Amino acid sequence: MIGQRKILLSERDLPKKWYNIMHDLPKPVAPPLHPGTKQPAGPDDLKPIFPMGLIEQEVTTSEYIDIPEEVLDAYSLWRPTPLHRAYGLEKALGTPAKIYYKNESVSPAGSHKPNTAVAQAYYNRREGVKRLATETGAGQWGSALAFASSLFGIEVQVYMVRVSYDQKPYRKFLMQSWGADCVASPSNLTNTGRAALQANPDNPGSLGLAISEAVEDAAGRADTNYALGSVLNHVVIHQSIIGMESKQQLASINEYPDVVIGCAGGGSNFGGIAAPFVRDKISGKNVDVIAVEPSSCPTLTRGKFAYDFGDVAMMTPLLKMHTLGHGFMPPSIHAGGLRYHGMAPIVSAMMDQNLIRALAYHQNATFEAGILFAKTEGILPAPESTHAIKAAIDEALKAKQEGKSKVILFNLSGHGMFDLASYDKYLQKQLVDHEMPDSEIQKAIKELPVI
Repeated sequence: MIGQRKILLSERDLPKKWYNIMHDLPKPVAPPLHPGTKQPAGPDDLKPIFPMGLIEQEVTTSEYIDIPEEVLDAYSLWRPTPLHRAYGLEKALGTPAKIYYKNESVSPAGSHKPNTAVAQAYYNRREGVKRLATETGAGQWGSALAFASSLFGIEVQVYMVRVSYDQKPYRKFLMQSWGADCVASPSNLTNTGRAALQANPDNPGSLGLAISEAVEDAAGRADTNYALGSVLNHVVIHQSIIGMESKQQLASINEYPDVVIGCAGGGSNFGGIAAPFVRDKISGKNVDVIAVEPSSCPTLTRGKFAYDFGDVAMMTPLLKMHTLGHGFMPPSIHAGGLRYHGMAPIVSAMMDQNLIRALAYHQNATFEAGILFAKTEGILPAPESTHAIKAAIDEALKAKQEGKSKVILFNLSGHGMFDLASYDKYLQKQLVDHEMPDSEIQKAIKELPVI
């Protein structure tokens, strides 16, 4: 007879504050720079596209930030999320390790993204914003913002990376069901999109390009703000609720992880699961924290830690982050949410300060891990999440080889029910692994701005 499979918290246990790792980092996160002057960007530089409530969170070093009542009410639709013991996966691997996963797939949009989408919709509505423009890669963020904005009566325009728009049409239908308008990026709606299409009519798009379109949209309309689903400090702060709940759940069964794992694209879900444990590591706790990315978009493992633009058109503030260069166009892999050239400044600072480490995997290896997880745990994971699963499997097999029992925690950032076409390609052996040549990475990095 197996033990307790799901560790649950009641709604009364829902954290009432977000945690801000910037309070505890040994060295501060470098400030954003104005794209024109290259000087530190102030609130007035950000006000044209962000509400003041989020701007304050972007720069604060306060340890905790109160979660507004309306946000808590929305969170209670699905939070706290369950923590699962992966008994089936452990048995299949024959490992002495205990594997736990935080199940963020239970949210209305099927991923961790509503944790910040609800907060961003709330702060924009509070300041009278009527419309939001945003980008989305695999569609998880666009779906989340469409859902959140429907709760607060805000219109949404989503620019979805072309390759994912074509691969995952049902994400578009989900966004439309919640009232959002979704177009493929590059599009004909913006100057940035039209220029990209003129240069290459078959442009597969990228998150950096979609961001440029969304920022241009927001900057050109007085009733519109911009919303970003990853990378920025306030996004990582909102996602800290994942790690905070996980710590509570593990403590309730007298466990603490030896290893904490999350997939990493822009850094929001990884930062969310990792930040509360990184604080413990700073305080002397022995915990291995691992970010996992695609080999075809190896931001942390092969990128440069430097100031760079967050978008292709160089419209966003410059951020100090691990980057492959804002002009980097990643291959059309099926983990669309991980196809971003940069990494969150908070996560990049953790990496630079040796508080975390990073791994990169090819997509065939991660889909193989996802299939094993589906067969043993019953949940088909998002292609992004399979990167974390692959790393958790490797850590569990290492424990088996060493004959050691260890506790492994990873974040299941979303389900893969909108990614069945990608799984079909894997099962039909049609997926191609991409290893980016150093020459391509170095070419993009040479275009970094001189600061």
